[in-house]
Amino acid sequence: MSARDYFKKRGDLLPDVVAAFRELASDVDLVLVEGAGSASEVNLRAGDIANFGFARAAQVPVIVIGDIQRGGVIAALVGTFAVIAPKDRDMIVATLVNKFQGDPSLFSAGKTFIAEHTGRPVFGPLPMFSDAAKLPAEDVLALDAPRQTSGGRLTIAVPRLPRIANFDDLDPLRAEPEVNLVIVEPGNPLPPHADLIILPGSKATRSDLAFLRCEGWDIDIIAHHRAGGRIVGICGGYQMLGRTIADPDGIEGAPGTSDGLGLLDIETVLAPEKTLGVVNGSEVPGGQSLTGYHMHMGLTQGPDCARPFAQIHGLPEGARSANGQVIGTYLHGVFASDAFRAAFLGVATSALAYEVGVDAALNALAVHLESHLDLDALLALAQPMDIA
Repeated sequence: MSARDYFKKRGDLLPDVVAAFRELASDVDLVLVEGAGSASEVNLRAGDIANFGFARAAQVPVIVIGDIQRGGVIAALVGTFAVIAPKDRDMIVATLVNKFQGDPSLFSAGKTFIAEHTGRPVFGPLPMFSDAAKLPAEDVLALDAPRQTSGGRLTIAVPRLPRIANFDDLDPLRAEPEVNLVIVEPGNPLPPHADLIILPGSKATRSDLAFLRCEGWDIDIIAHHRAGGRIVGICGGYQMLGRTIADPDGIEGAPGTSDGLGLLDIETVLAPEKTLGVVNGSEVPGGQSLTGYHMHMGLTQGPDCARPFAQIHGLPEGARSANGQVIGTYLHGVFASDAFRAAFLGVATSALAYEVGVDAALNALAVHLESHLDLDALLALAQPMDIA
């Protein structure tokens, strides 16, 4: 597929994206829409469904936020107005300077310059929020940050797949004092001393499975299994652990079937329908209560499903191997359940109250925003626009 065809295909999704936004907006008072990438990537504008393409289609006002930590924030904000199309520029109602450190008064002249050259009000500067690291990461680039733990008695290895999804499944493990979480970058073997290997979710399971094999990680996983090590697959990782992954409708690319790792006696058929929803249940056989959510495409069946990972509303979910070494589940977010996480890791009691900590960080962020921004003025800008 050529780049032109790829971006045209993306653009064709815009009506569905806007319809989903309208449905969400009908049930809530306020929707904050986060863009993706840079607002000034004019080379990608033709197929844009995340920035100004969406904003114009949905008539959503835009606030352009500049990260002062990266340097050149004045040029970045003013330059955005200079390079984007006039109709895109008309969607912008304000700018905001984020992650400021030091004396805010030293940026007064900068704010004036930005306002004069854009014709828009400037909010901030918003000081750096020290507890931001306690919040779930916003995108996969966070995995590049040096947040790897050390000193924990349990080593958990996770191969860094190119199309990794729902990587915040790992955050509670990263924060757990007993755990040394190792994100294994391409070009490196999975550590032979790992206590547990987790295959994470994927936006393109068959492609990531092929990549895993190219890296030789399949050999590492099989060796880990033969040595008695435990393996958990989540969503796409669950599908990879089975015998086959079939994609008859070409959901992820060319139709076809891929051989899985064969560590679970299951088979998966991908389908266009996506399963979504928050669920509550209990682990099998431990009985620990857990909360998670489903967000996957495909139907997985096979003999190992008779030994489910969990019971959800009285129904079996996931699969276990006969010896219990290998577990697969479609449930995301389960490691945020403290009691389940402690039992699963073999820790008597977890010193980490993960969700309590996230809630506390969110409350602190709310206070931070109220202290440094004119939120009433910001909210007043959140009105649908009528620009063709």
